[in-house]
Amino acid sequence: MKPLSDILKLFFHLGLVAFGGPAAHIAMIHKEVVEKRKWMDEKHFLDLVGATSLIPGPNSTEMVIHCGFHRGGVLGLIVAGVSFILPACLLTGLLAYFYTLAYKIPNFEMYMIGIRPVVIILILQALQKLWKKAIKGHELTFVAILVVLLGFSGVGEVVALFIGAIFGLTLLKAKSFIQLKSVALPSLFWVFTKIGSVLFGSGYVLIAYLQDEIVEKRGWLTSTQIADAVAIGQFTPGPVLSTSTFVGYLLSGFEGALLASIGIFLPSFIFVYALNPLIPKMRNSKNFSLLLDSVNAAAVGLMAYALYPLGKISFGDPIGIGIFFVILGIVWKFPKVSSVRLVGLGLILGVLAVSIKLG
Repeated sequence: MKPLSDILKLFFHLGLVAFGGPAAHIAMIHKEVVEKRKWMDEKHFLDLVGATSLIPGPNSTEMVIHCGFHRGGVLGLIVAGVSFILPACLLTGLLAYFYTLAYKIPNFEMYMIGIRPVVIILILQALQKLWKKAIKGHELTFVAILVVLLGFSGVGEVVALFIGAIFGLTLLKAKSFIQLKSVALPSLFWVFTKIGSVLFGSGYVLIAYLQDEIVEKRGWLTSTQIADAVAIGQFTPGPVLSTSTFVGYLLSGFEGALLASIGIFLPSFIFVYALNPLIPKMRNSKNFSLLLDSVNAAAVGLMAYALYPLGKISFGDPIGIGIFFVILGIVWKFPKVSSVRLVGLGLILGVLAVSIKLG
């Protein structure tokens, strides 16, 4: 049972301290699993990183599940995933509880105005990093632009993602050839399971899905509440998809938080279990490589589109605009400042600005 104990200790610890988003999480996992503990070699770790991008779900969480499967089989898969996810979901759920209480405080929503511009900056930072990796040529630029346009035309995020992926695959194949080759709980669970089943790329893409499924299609929450949920998910350690715990709590209390968390993460466990044995064969497939490039470009396009509804909320008030430029200046001067500090600073600036305004 020692491998399971080692898996539990490692990934529970990472779940408590893994700030900074999927890229930072994967770097931490690499340091612990490959460099420090030598559970696998560099080549196999890179194979797993590539495989996580081929399936829907949160990349860093799926990397944790892959590592657990490699080290401890099916039980290792479950232990690794749960121990990494649990700290973030518990902390986010607790913050959701305080959030609902805080809404009874006069002008509380105004105090939250400082967080939302920070979320936009965090997404812009993620886009800047991912764009260089995902957009590898003119064809994939067209894919990202197409998905942005589809978002503005009212096409759902899932449909836009797959249209972009198929369009990109067609372009790349053609190029290759030319170059010689209180909501009802069942409904809540279904929505989050569906999102978890089709969510490609970074956790930041979740914003677009939540906006479409929760706000526009069903009207369960407002764009403002989604922006707050994303900010809280970013503020806490662990996977950004713990945002679903927060949203689930707002919709149906503790049961909603539990079902939303299970729903959005469950597909990742299933996908990793099914995919892991196939990785050695898939890594050499040219078609999978082309499809992966297209999906990544489409995901970047979705992230870019997600800035639109957030921007409307954040820039609707002069305070939000002012805080955006203050935080932008700090990021410009100190590019390595952590996201949790940025969110905390945004909250403090929002409280100070609103207090001065009301005073």
